[in-house]
Amino acid sequence: MNMYVSNLSFHTSEEDLKTLFGAYGAVASAKVINDRETGRSRGFGFVEMNADDEANSAIKGLNGKDIEGRALSVSVAREKAPRSDYRG
Repeated sequence: MNMYVSNLSFHTSEEDLKTLFGAYGAVASAKVINDRETGRSRGFGFVEMNADDEANSAIKGLNGKDIEGRALSVSVAREKAPRSDYRG
């Protein structure tokens, strides 16, 4: 299951996300989204866990949890919509 994680501290790394979610099960991947121009974190990311029950436990355990002074928002990620301005 792919999860969307928002309201991250700008200092949170991908390794931090793996450690945080790893308490609930095996983390397949963790990605913090960075600004293309500045390279700084945009304050959100994605975490993927293979076992849905572990992912659901992580959502329940981490949604609203205070991490570095910010309340995390964790939910199931929606599929990315196709871009309408694609000219391929």
